[in-house]
Amino acid sequence: MRLVYGMSTTDSPAAANPKSRGGRAAPDAPTRWDIGHDGTGGSLVERVLRSRGLNDSETAAEFLDVSLNRLHDPAALPNIDEATGRILAALTKRRPITVYGDYDVDGMTASAILYHTLRTLEPEADVDCYVPHRLDEGYGLHDEALRQLNDAGRGLVISVDCGITATQAAVTARDIGLELIITDHHNCPADTDLPDATAIVHPRLTGSAYPFGELCGAGVAYKLAWRLAVAHADRPDGRASPAMRQRLIDLLPFAALGTIADMVPLEGENRILASVGLSRIRHTPFEGLSALIDASGLAGEAVDADAVGFRLAPRLNASGRMGHAREAVELFTTATGDRAREIAESLHRQNLDRQAVERSTVEQASAMAHEAGMTGHDARAIVLAHSEWHPGVVGIVCSRLVERFARPTVLLCQDGGSAKGSGRSIPGFNLHAALEACSSCLRTFGGHDAAAGLSLDAEQIPAFTEAVLAYTRGQLSADDLVRRIRIDTAASIDELTVEAVTQLERLRPFGRGNPRVRLLARDTQLARSPETFGAHGKHLSLWLQHPGTPPIRCIAWNRGSERATLSRGQHIDAVLTPKVSSYSGRVEPVIEDIRPSG
Repeated sequence: MRLVYGMSTTDSPAAANPKSRGGRAAPDAPTRWDIGHDGTGGSLVERVLRSRGLNDSETAAEFLDVSLNRLHDPAALPNIDEATGRILAALTKRRPITVYGDYDVDGMTASAILYHTLRTLEPEADVDCYVPHRLDEGYGLHDEALRQLNDAGRGLVISVDCGITATQAAVTARDIGLELIITDHHNCPADTDLPDATAIVHPRLTGSAYPFGELCGAGVAYKLAWRLAVAHADRPDGRASPAMRQRLIDLLPFAALGTIADMVPLEGENRILASVGLSRIRHTPFEGLSALIDASGLAGEAVDADAVGFRLAPRLNASGRMGHAREAVELFTTATGDRAREIAESLHRQNLDRQAVERSTVEQASAMAHEAGMTGHDARAIVLAHSEWHPGVVGIVCSRLVERFARPTVLLCQDGGSAKGSGRSIPGFNLHAALEACSSCLRTFGGHDAAAGLSLDAEQIPAFTEAVLAYTRGQLSADDLVRRIRIDTAASIDELTVEAVTQLERLRPFGRGNPRVRLLARDTQLARSPETFGAHGKHLSLWLQHPGTPPIRCIAWNRGSERATLSRGQHIDAVLTPKVSSYSGRVEPVIEDIRPSG
């Protein structure tokens, strides 16, 4: 049996919750079912654990233990003590400090973590946040922004979730006398020196002894906050003060939001930060976060990883995509009362605008990809450019095309003689390495294995397109261009008890590196005629059973149109995500894919 780890295209937020898309992706790429366990030997829960490499009770117990005590000491992070010393010195001397963050959820939450940490350590400290405008400035540290901050009297700039490739910006900071500390998690440059900053805190710097390299920007910021709290207290027991320990607990929901939204692997420290942070999110003292939860329609509902991926993160990202992310940063730092509710409602409206623009762009880009022959058997990537695309949505449109066509995708917004864009990858293909291989065509690029941003001269678009297509032809086969559904184990319908499904829920939160549980129910029979429900019969209700077992109701979101192809008594194989209904209290699995039996 094939055992496949990691995130498949069906583990992306939109694919994981089809309701969020308003419809299924067209089946332009074939789907492969990768089965981890054959379904024999042991209980359902034991088989699922074994399929994930949790082969004994000790390993499983360690995975399920999400205690904060299992977090690594931040002192092991490269250069963190130098950064901590400089920051505490700036606080002592009352030097103005600016936290410079990215305009995505990871950058926003990282900014909030450091802002609240510094203000708690020194309530009178002059601390503010700067976030570049996505369209006017673009990603990362910028010379002009640093000059403006210096002219405004800011003495120290701390980057979060950006800066590891900002060599020129670091030179500018040094030349104008602006102290710069960089904290980041993106891939380090392969063929250039690191920026000449006062300190660079990054878990994967060359020679790093830090035991976990997959922290997101908010995770790195949280570790810096922890180290600052300990160093500031300077206690013999090496602990932070009681007030700062409470503040670090309060900040865990921000670390969880950044970790889940940035789609880093939900294993190791990331799993702990995400799980404990989500458990604390309803107890947040920050009015802006509470206002966002309410505006997202989550009042009274559980805030889990799905809620972050489908409700909270899209609204936050909409501010950077459709407007200016400083509004979302304000929500998480200084906004209270009416102002917090005003911003939260504004983010909701911007997200509606983003959805409309995204839908039209997805359809246009899909048609262009077909016309360019980039979706056929011989093509290995999609690279497209258009002068009318909104720069704020091309990244998420890339993700939609990857879901649909199962191949790396780069979309560019052409504006006169320049073009900027984003790319998204498929599992197992390093997009950052692909851009490095094609870097002679580019002005700038940065990111990580799964996602990246880039800029180039418009005249280089044809050469860049051919370079990417040639590179991917050499790296990928037709067998790689499939949508993969990772299935933990085969299961029978009678194994789907409330007790078993509740035990499997302990594997949450699900995401990249820890995909949701999927079971293969082979040769099930439709016990009743299929029924549709929802607006316009959008969704499908199927009652499945094995011989001699009571039927259970299964939900197939956005598959109402398939009702005519199914009939009572028919035998099908179904990929199921087990779930206990919050309404009925019964097990009502979600159907992720179906095929005729045999």
